[in-house]
Amino acid sequence: MTEPTILANARLILEGEVVTGSLTIKDGVIADMAQGATVPKGAVDLGGDYLAPGLVELHTDNLERHLAPRPKVDWPYRAAIMAHDRELAGCGITTVFDAIRVGSILSGGGKRYGKYARQMADEILAMRAAGHLQISHHLHLRAEICSETLVEELAEFSQDDRIGIVSMMDHTPGQRQFSDISKFETYVRGKHNFSAEDFRGYVDFLYGLQARYGHAHEAATVEAARRLGAVLASHDDTTPAQVATSHTNGVTLAEFPTSVAAANACHAHGIATIMGAPNLIRGGSHSGNVAAADLAACDRLDILSSDYVPASLLLAAVRLGLIWDDLARGMRTVTAAPAQAVGLTDRGRLALGQRADLVVFRLLDETAMIQQTYTAAVSRPAADAVASLDRE
Repeated sequence: MTEPTILANARLILEGEVVTGSLTIKDGVIADMAQGATVPKGAVDLGGDYLAPGLVELHTDNLERHLAPRPKVDWPYRAAIMAHDRELAGCGITTVFDAIRVGSILSGGGKRYGKYARQMADEILAMRAAGHLQISHHLHLRAEICSETLVEELAEFSQDDRIGIVSMMDHTPGQRQFSDISKFETYVRGKHNFSAEDFRGYVDFLYGLQARYGHAHEAATVEAARRLGAVLASHDDTTPAQVATSHTNGVTLAEFPTSVAAANACHAHGIATIMGAPNLIRGGSHSGNVAAADLAACDRLDILSSDYVPASLLLAAVRLGLIWDDLARGMRTVTAAPAQAVGLTDRGRLALGQRADLVVFRLLDETAMIQQTYTAAVSRPAADAVASLDRE
């Protein structure tokens, strides 16, 4: 049994309101809550800072960024996982679904993607079991439909791996995220330094992969999600017809729909919509698709994801709170809503018995400044990341 920790004189962000109060942590869970600005003897005086549930991240490319910090540079897996873990902790993220690509391109086409998913998953699971990670890590398999090895890579995973999410990614140019192929050209040539001729050859190669494998890979992804007991997510749905197909396949999460029409169709089918926090902060999509703010304005934004900028998650939740004039509602998109979407009932809310995964922050105008991150009741200043008792 551990001594209780009392966090007092805080602005508690509850699911429906923000109130001044205190919160007591004992043995890794929220043991008591009270309203009022009183600071009991021995309590930590938060001085009016905001106290919110720790952030829950369902889709992030951040781990892959640490794996390949520069083009043609590979980084050791354990070092990448550790850096990713500490960075997220410093951003107030206490639960993450690490997005790992399954499906590789091993032949020509100008750009190859080697297999790495099984080895990376083993490293994450081993580090988690040994208590080396400071936040709660889960697995998210990003199934690349336009690839060569998807079926065999999915077969390497079983229910013992506790996969939380399987998402269907079809990055074939000319549709979904890159309906405007000129945006795809700008992205690919800028990232990989392709010549115009190289780019044309690459596009033709991808079209060939889609024609050869697309249907079989989609079916294999749906089957794998069912076999693994994972939540199935779609990616970059653009049309109501695509959303209808997603619904038929059992999709319950829609990552980054690219149009208002797709978002409306998701709402009609009961599919939760995830939008990118960087999209909201930047004021629009880098691919030229629908702006997250537009979906927020028409009540079609359910969950935020940091996507490729971990620090954007809290910033965007606060921005949503300003758009909606409801900070509690904005914060729900990064706490209770994502937790609920993947069946995690023990976190995401400030309530008795919930995990003591918490973030303390204050605002500088509209910018959130993290002061501390707590996970499983042990904390350090955010600049030093956090300590954790998580053994999931």
